[in-house]
Amino acid sequence: MSIQEFASRIDHTVLNPAASIEEVKRVLEKSRSIGFACVVISPYHVEKLRPLFRDLKIGTVIGFPMGFTTRDAKLHEMRRVLELGVDEVDVVANIQALKSGDLETVENEIRALVELGHSYGAVVKIIAETGLLSDEEKTRIAEIVARCGADFIKTCTGFLGGRATIHDVVLFKRVVGNRVKVKASGGIRKVIDALALLFFGADRLGTSAGLSLVEEFRKMKESGALIARSP
Repeated sequence: MSIQEFASRIDHTVLNPAASIEEVKRVLEKSRSIGFACVVISPYHVEKLRPLFRDLKIGTVIGFPMGFTTRDAKLHEMRRVLELGVDEVDVVANIQALKSGDLETVENEIRALVELGHSYGAVVKIIAETGLLSDEEKTRIAEIVARCGADFIKTCTGFLGGRATIHDVVLFKRVVGNRVKVKASGGIRKVIDALALLFFGADRLGTSAGLSLVEEFRKMKESGALIARSP
């Protein structure tokens, strides 16, 4: 795997609540030469910075990080950022509804959000927040996400204690097959962990450590530490 290929599997996230416009702008400028799949910033920063970075794939988050806002609120939030020109949206599913067994609410919301996102040509990723779910619940939401035609199912927000695990990637891949891609997110800080998640089926990685991961990968590549064939 080349450095460019590795970077292209990463969604570099800049979602620190304390991040200023200038800090986010610097990250976006650095990202121009990296080749990330997408740079994910807050809706606020989308409003302020999207016009300055039309050359970058920009994503944002909806219903983040709790996911328990109403369907109408999420649809309004999504429509606004789509009008601003985002390329991808990561939406937190209604985990409270899922935990309550209210699968109809979960599915109706996801279906409406996917339809809206796709009507603008955007990539839609649904965040399951695996750290709060049993394997049975993970299976249920993965099946719903696949039925609704989302582009990705994503493991975690990274804000509620959950982490990307090989177990969850394998579980999601087993359920969704080739119908939906899998984004592993939450606590990915080392190249060895990133490569393991990719090897076991993750199609994309979400991490705020994207810049340092690419630099670590570059150094390992140059030193010959990455001799074995990576995914």
